[in-house]
Amino acid sequence: MPLIEIRMMEGRTDSQKKALLDSVTRAVQDSLGVPLSSIRVWIQEFSPHEYMIAGELAADKKRREEK
Repeated sequence: MPLIEIRMMEGRTDSQKKALLDSVTRAVQDSLGVPLSSIRVWIQEFSPHEYMIAGELAADKKRREEK
């Protein structure tokens, strides 16, 4: 049973997340040839206040880039 966890920063719409989950599920089924019923895919989201990019909080980086 393939178990796929996707970790990403929050901020995507429900339809974007569903499209991602659908695509990953299909890719696993196609590449491994396993039954669809055996595939599990989920998303773990985290806040931009909990993630650093090159020593800068993602929230701060986003704010700086929006200026």
